[in-house]
Amino acid sequence: MPTHDLLITHATLLANPADGLLCENGYLAVAGGAIVEIGTMNDLPLHPEAKQIIDASGKLVLPGLINCHSHGAMTLFRGLADDLELMTWLNEHIFPAEGRLVDDNMVYWCSKLAAAEMIMGGTTTVADAYFHEDAAARGYCEAGMRTIAAQGIIDFPAPGVPDPAHNITVAAEFITSWQGKNPLLTPALFCHSPYTCSPETLQRAKKLARETGSLFFIHLAETQYETTRLKEQHGHTPVSLLHDLGLLDEKTICVHCVWLEEGDITLLRKTGAKVVTCPESNMKLGSGIAPLAELLEGGVMVGLGTDGCASNNDLDLFQEMGSCARLHKDAAQKPTRLPSLTLLGMATEMGAEVLGLAGQTGRLAVGLRADCIIIDHKQPHLTPFHTPETLIYAGRGSDVSTVIIDGRVVMQDKRILSFDLNETLDEVRKLAKRVREEG
Repeated sequence: MPTHDLLITHATLLANPADGLLCENGYLAVAGGAIVEIGTMNDLPLHPEAKQIIDASGKLVLPGLINCHSHGAMTLFRGLADDLELMTWLNEHIFPAEGRLVDDNMVYWCSKLAAAEMIMGGTTTVADAYFHEDAAARGYCEAGMRTIAAQGIIDFPAPGVPDPAHNITVAAEFITSWQGKNPLLTPALFCHSPYTCSPETLQRAKKLARETGSLFFIHLAETQYETTRLKEQHGHTPVSLLHDLGLLDEKTICVHCVWLEEGDITLLRKTGAKVVTCPESNMKLGSGIAPLAELLEGGVMVGLGTDGCASNNDLDLFQEMGSCARLHKDAAQKPTRLPSLTLLGMATEMGAEVLGLAGQTGRLAVGLRADCIIIDHKQPHLTPFHTPETLIYAGRGSDVSTVIIDGRVVMQDKRILSFDLNETLDEVRKLAKRVREEG
């Protein structure tokens, strides 16, 4: 047996979470950042060679989770303006706070804090969307996370883009500067919404996305107010407006999609557009419940996102999965609605497909990048561990002990190894003091 970079032994493997099949006493071998072998311990020689060996006896190994939508730098605004309606929250609190506080330094440190929170909760890939996204990209790269980093576009003065006439230019410069720069980071575009971006801006942004082969993210149909307003202004639902503008295709990712009307799901499926649902954020803001089961049954690819800390208020995808499963069962008054393995699939393999990473991550298989997490499932609240469904209804991000991204151990025994977490916490506390002092 050749010497590998990393060998995980004596593990319970959940290679493809959506199928729920467990492999007892398994092993996983990594070389060059990729999975090169996977099997049972019976297939290994008595004394295997590897640069690093992790004994995962009594532990579960599964693919790292994929957060398909977040605004990492908004960790600074966690708890800043709770219990408000979306438009009040945005216009009277979040947008003004961003105007005062958001700069490269803030985005860099607060994105690193978000990375720490996600890594410690078992998330190995994030689709981040914000302003000063160059600083966010640097933070995520230093943390060692796999990242889709999307530069924000909006039609009024924004952090880093004081003149909205330059919003597409700034986005283009971001894409150009990061394409091919780091194998863990893919640059993308994020138009805030169809009510903060004109049809012209949306079309120009999508044209840039197509020219550069980039993903195009947009908040869509998040509230009833948005849907009513767009129908009054344009005679379209949010989804049909994007379709009419020629923006829907397989690289368009529509976030939220709570207020969909007849025909919207068909348009999403026919165009290949993807959806990300953020149930805890929607619940907290009272925005409504996305028709998730109907989207999945209609053939639309759907990923799971936490949204930002200002509207959630955490980045724990295990909690997000549990909330999502319970919410839709209760809303439908059907306990069979959205089986928990469906949620595990959305947070792993389907999430990878939504973000265009299906050939890289989302499963444990030979040839894929080694993005995996290790969980101690012999803790009291996970015992007995009859099936992987237990992770949805009893699991927590804090159950994760070790995280591996692209073959690199970035957290071991609950300790971040890729960067200095204490330094990041100190810097964010300084920024938080300024938030309090400036009101």
